[in-house]
Amino acid sequence: MKRVEAVRRCHRLWWLSMVAMHWSTMVHIAVWTPVPGLLPWAVAGMRRVVDRERALAAEWSGIAVEATPAPVSGREKEGFGPLARYRWVFGDAQRFREWRWTTLYSFGGGLIACVPGALVLFGLWGLFLAVFGSYLARDAGWDGLWYLFVHVENVPTGLMAGLLGLVVGKTGLWLAPGTVDCHARFVRATLSPSEQELMAARIAHLSATRTDAVDTSAAELRRIERDLHDGAQARLVAMGMTLDAAEHRLNDDPEAVRLLLAEARASSSAALQELRDLVRGIHPPVLADRGLADAVRSLALLSPLATEVTVDLPARIEPPVESAVYFAVAETVTNAAKHAEAERLWIDITYDAGTGALRVGVIDDGRGGADPARGSGLAGIERRLATFDGVLAVNSPAGGPTQISMEVPCALSSPKTTSC
Repeated sequence: MKRVEAVRRCHRLWWLSMVAMHWSTMVHIAVWTPVPGLLPWAVAGMRRVVDRERALAAEWSGIAVEATPAPVSGREKEGFGPLARYRWVFGDAQRFREWRWTTLYSFGGGLIACVPGALVLFGLWGLFLAVFGSYLARDAGWDGLWYLFVHVENVPTGLMAGLLGLVVGKTGLWLAPGTVDCHARFVRATLSPSEQELMAARIAHLSATRTDAVDTSAAELRRIERDLHDGAQARLVAMGMTLDAAEHRLNDDPEAVRLLLAEARASSSAALQELRDLVRGIHPPVLADRGLADAVRSLALLSPLATEVTVDLPARIEPPVESAVYFAVAETVTNAAKHAEAERLWIDITYDAGTGALRVGVIDDGRGGADPARGSGLAGIERRLATFDGVLAVNSPAGGPTQISMEVPCALSSPKTTSC
């Protein structure tokens, strides 16, 4: 790491600590001000700053700072008094750690981060006195200047101050990389949850994803039942009635029977096609036979968008994960064609053997504005992936482009059989 860059990072961490203290003040104001929506807004801002601290610790020092899932919104406590709102802030362990960081520990983090920059600035002051210190002491009528233990009165004492400043500045540059790492360790020590909290959060996450999986499966069964009832079953019933009518008219009107049989044949073909479509919606044959890569390529061929697919998979993925990722990609392709007004689409699928994760990126050149929080199909994708501990990230500014990233931890199940 370049030492000058490390000093810049220290300055950035110091500034972030000042921002954290600002959000701490906003939370306290929100607790004592019964303005609707103010407390959730302040807590969300506080969380963004703390999440940034975690991200910088991981990015700059390789120190991961774990966090439990974000608590629910605080709107249910807006109508209560300050004490109730304080209890709500302190009632969740993760929220309390964030408040404790912004209120107390961010000051300590700021002190740690400001040391290299302060030493560099003080060193520059010494160099300034080496050049102008004697003039300031003599011509400006000052009674000398002090730099550490050196009383700057003339050129020799100014040069001594400059040498000391050079040493102090170099010390600040030398300390900067270690200070960044020290700050990251301080963040981890003050923001990391305990093992019990992580276990409780894990249990809660599994309970929520299990509930989502059960609800999704029940909804899928209802859809299949509805499609069978309204589609293939109705056609088969109609075909039976047609054949019954043909049976009664077999001796009287052979020509009418021929028309009825043709109608029954058309109904059987339509019913068979609907059953094939239904099976394809449950689990596409190309996915079962050829794997995720060729199934996604098939989606690209059927899409009205100009789609480019890049796949790097050393082997087949576990079938449940393969199915979930396929339908997630299918949903994003449908969204890009229907809602994004896109013309081009890029799909990239890779497997990271180091982390054991499947990564999927989908980018379109549409108008942007996609947001999972608005209850769109992206929220369904997020729930589908969460069943396998997968995550979804969406970057979709107004005007586009939309970038969707999915990551699902999984294992390889069989040798590669696709053409990827």
